[in-house]
Amino acid sequence: MDRMNQSVAEALAARGVSRRGFMKFCATTASLMALPPTLIPTIAAALEKAKRPSVIWLPFQECTGCTESLTRSNAPSIESLIFESISLDYQETLQAAAGFAAEEARNAAMEANWGQYLLAIDGSIPLGNPGYSTIGGVSNLDMLKHAAEGAKAIVAIGTCAAFGGLPNAHPNPTGAVAVSDIVKNKPIINISGCPPLPVAITGVLMQFLVFGQLPELDALGRPKVFFGQTIHDRCYRRPFYERGQFAESFDDEGAKHGWCLFKLGCKGPTTYNACATVKWNMATSFPIEAGHGCIGCSQPHFWDAGGFYEPLSTTRWGGWKQLGIAAAAGAAVGAAAALATRAGTGAAKKEEKTS
Repeated sequence: MDRMNQSVAEALAARGVSRRGFMKFCATTASLMALPPTLIPTIAAALEKAKRPSVIWLPFQECTGCTESLTRSNAPSIESLIFESISLDYQETLQAAAGFAAEEARNAAMEANWGQYLLAIDGSIPLGNPGYSTIGGVSNLDMLKHAAEGAKAIVAIGTCAAFGGLPNAHPNPTGAVAVSDIVKNKPIINISGCPPLPVAITGVLMQFLVFGQLPELDALGRPKVFFGQTIHDRCYRRPFYERGQFAESFDDEGAKHGWCLFKLGCKGPTTYNACATVKWNMATSFPIEAGHGCIGCSQPHFWDAGGFYEPLSTTRWGGWKQLGIAAAAGAAVGAAAALATRAGTGAAKKEEKTS
């Protein structure tokens, strides 16, 4: 059977995935998209008929970290299965073809699926000089404009594509900009992060595959299902924050006992992402669990926001300062509450001894 015309269910069956495995795949998909279990049969029915959509993935000013994030997962996993659910027609890091053959394959896939393919972009677009970044002699800017014309929707993968990222940091020598600064007439979904969470990428692709539409987005164009809460909202260290228990250095007793890293510059209170719940490496851990504060890499201009190891209330530039002051006020309330609790406990013990 022509792989291009296979349904998702047929593609998975050809790979030896059983009916039971297929239903588990549907259940995982529902979970990824925060859908109720009652919709699992609906997802299964849709996937049994859905044709594998063409995906064109273009790399611009990037470090390949976004691709590494997606592919470095233990099989079998939702990440490995998703590549059998879409037709990944161009991806420089993963494709076998190179040079002229690769560019011909991209052009052929775009022409065959014009108006229907999903365009994935990682990396920022340099405007300072077309020669800063080219593919097959074509500037990133020209390639993006042409590919965007035939795309049904665009997925900006990683903070560089979503917000300009590190190349856009001051003084921005290449004139790097985000995809949304160039393309104004197509739906764009931003999956920020440096790198982004793998399940955020696959979850968006699966929703597009199953329902033919993109998920609900926040004010920055990110899927709310993954970016609807701050890391601080779901962080396992938050109880220490509420009690006013903070590590003062990375090797003090507080740090050894897992206390809150707010005073060491953690940007979790102002960073929207699902790291604290989804985690990394098959849900093994995430930076805060490894003892390092969040640097806010899924937020715009995170590199220029100032001081990865400075508390939010003292960061030098404006990006996080107001939110940081509010977070610091919350921390102060927590500390005061902790002191009041300790004082009350001490007073009660003193009264008990004297009575």
